[in-house]
Amino acid sequence: MSDSEETPLIPEQRRELIVKHLRRESVLSYHQLTALLGVSHMTIRRDIAALEAAGRVLATPGGAKISSRLSVEPSRLEKSALDLLEKDAMAREAASLVRDGMTVFLDAGTTIQAMRPYLDAVTDLTIVSNDLAVIGSFLDHPTVDLIALGGRVEKNNQSTVGRLAALTLRELSIDIAFVSSSSWDLQRGVTTPAESKIELKTTALAVSSESVLVAGSSKYGSFGRYRIFGIDEVDLVITDSGLHDTAAAAIRELGTAVVLADPTADAANTRAAG
Repeated sequence: MSDSEETPLIPEQRRELIVKHLRRESVLSYHQLTALLGVSHMTIRRDIAALEAAGRVLATPGGAKISSRLSVEPSRLEKSALDLLEKDAMAREAASLVRDGMTVFLDAGTTIQAMRPYLDAVTDLTIVSNDLAVIGSFLDHPTVDLIALGGRVEKNNQSTVGRLAALTLRELSIDIAFVSSSSWDLQRGVTTPAESKIELKTTALAVSSESVLVAGSSKYGSFGRYRIFGIDEVDLVITDSGLHDTAAAAIRELGTAVVLADPTADAANTRAAG
């Protein structure tokens, strides 16, 4: 028997039941939800849209999932084995924004590091980064000027964090900053479970003429304890084509452009209008 077979539910009751079921199962399809609640497919879609707008669930292709709290940042080793095609597609899109002579901030992260092969032909770059692996990957670039941000080293992610790194970055004028995140969504913005990461990322936005969030769709809907900045505070979001259309549209409504990088498409066909 469905939850609403005996007595029709008002929308608020129905939506609470949807959240209840998603907390139990994490992810459910529209078909499963229609069977559980005994209502139409369109009713479920409207309920999911309302719940997503309230920041309680996330629409996915064919269904919905519950928002999840990120309590600990994954290590670099864990990240390096995940979503490789998606990371490459996002990195290619990000690198296409870089021009000769720019000063560019590259945040810590494996997706940001994946930009390196696409920057071989760009000349007279100044690369600023807190990521030790990113810095190392540019040592063989023939024309790049490297600025490594000092600070406390976070061993799990092979990067520097904290006030010392932010102080160095604050003395620079950045053309474009590429910022990463392991947790982001429309309502909470970019978040982190690690307080030490806040100041560097907010400083990157403050000293940059243009800011770009580079974050995969698999991380959308996760959130950490600390809010860093809102999605509307960056100029562009580069994510992969797994992001649901409703989420992309809602981000664009904030005035932030969105690029959906397609890991199955040719480079010339991956750019979506912002």
